[in-house]
Amino acid sequence: MKVISVNVGLPREVASNGGPVTTGIFKSPVSGSVPVRRLNLDGDRQADLTVHGGPYKAVYGYPIEHYSKWRGELPELEFPMGAFGENLTVEGLDETTLHIGDRLRIGTSVLVVTQPRMPCYKLGIRFQRDDMIKRFLASGRSGFYFSVEEEGEVSPGSGIEILSRDPHEVRVADIQLLYLHRNKDATLLDRAVQVDALPDSWRTWLIERAEGTRSRSG
Repeated sequence: MKVISVNVGLPREVASNGGPVTTGIFKSPVSGSVPVRRLNLDGDRQADLTVHGGPYKAVYGYPIEHYSKWRGELPELEFPMGAFGENLTVEGLDETTLHIGDRLRIGTSVLVVTQPRMPCYKLGIRFQRDDMIKRFLASGRSGFYFSVEEEGEVSPGSGIEILSRDPHEVRVADIQLLYLHRNKDATLLDRAVQVDALPDSWRTWLIERAEGTRSRSG
């Protein structure tokens, strides 16, 4: 398991059908060591801090293995490293093997898996396709956000080590399936709300979902 590419970018204004939009989704690969801070990587910023960034979305990772699938499905598009706005393009990790709350050493930093990515309309702007959000959600290839437990540095080629696994074993993919109503397992819901690393916004939504499931079954 290793880092393939480290990608950063500052917000920029781009044209869209509804007028100019400021977005930080455009990331470019960088070489050398990049400091990992509590809220982002050096050289990287988010445009709208009400829905992007913050301690639970400090670093975004995306599997290199997904790129070949996207290129096969959309051969007319270009997919350079960082195409999905990820800070770390990684090898050997995915949504079906990582749990919310897993702790990873990446480079010299320690990161904690917090949630899948739920895309906003800017993903469609990035690829100039109105159907990209729908495709992204349907694919299950969400990538994963990290919080920063220990600051450090990361560079292309940095090794990735899983330091500990969350005991509740709620996969990143499980959270996405619950969100999309593709999994209605009450036991999974109960496990998910007990994961300390899960953001409060997700926990609140899952609790409401769990209560609704119980009321309908009762």
